[in-house]
Amino acid sequence: MADPNLGGTGCSLHEPYALQVLGDEMAPEFPDRCIVIVEPADTCTNRSYVFVEVEGVRWFRQYLKDDSGAERLIAVNPRYPEIELSGLEWSILGVIIQRNVRRQIKHYDRRDDRRP
Repeated sequence: MADPNLGGTGCSLHEPYALQVLGDEMAPEFPDRCIVIVEPADTCTNRSYVFVEVEGVRWFRQYLKDDSGAERLIAVNPRYPEIELSGLEWSILGVIIQRNVRRQIKHYDRRDDRRP
């Protein structure tokens, strides 16, 4: 079924799409007004950059899952609070696979599970 807020139907729902980052929550990795390419997905790996919906609100954050299984979303910019996912209704809408900042492109491997 098509999501009326994202547009598209049928096969187009499975194609990557571009979004513009607004704000500094994910800076410096994703500065304000950079473009990200989102690959539609309903799962991700630890440390993936994701586009998610939590309790009806959409977020661009980094997904973290610790050794105990606790899941949370964090902003790269430490001025913004974490979102603990325990007990919340949430779903992954897509995984960020590319970033473009002033024509400088960086790719992200959605299967990457490296720890810092």
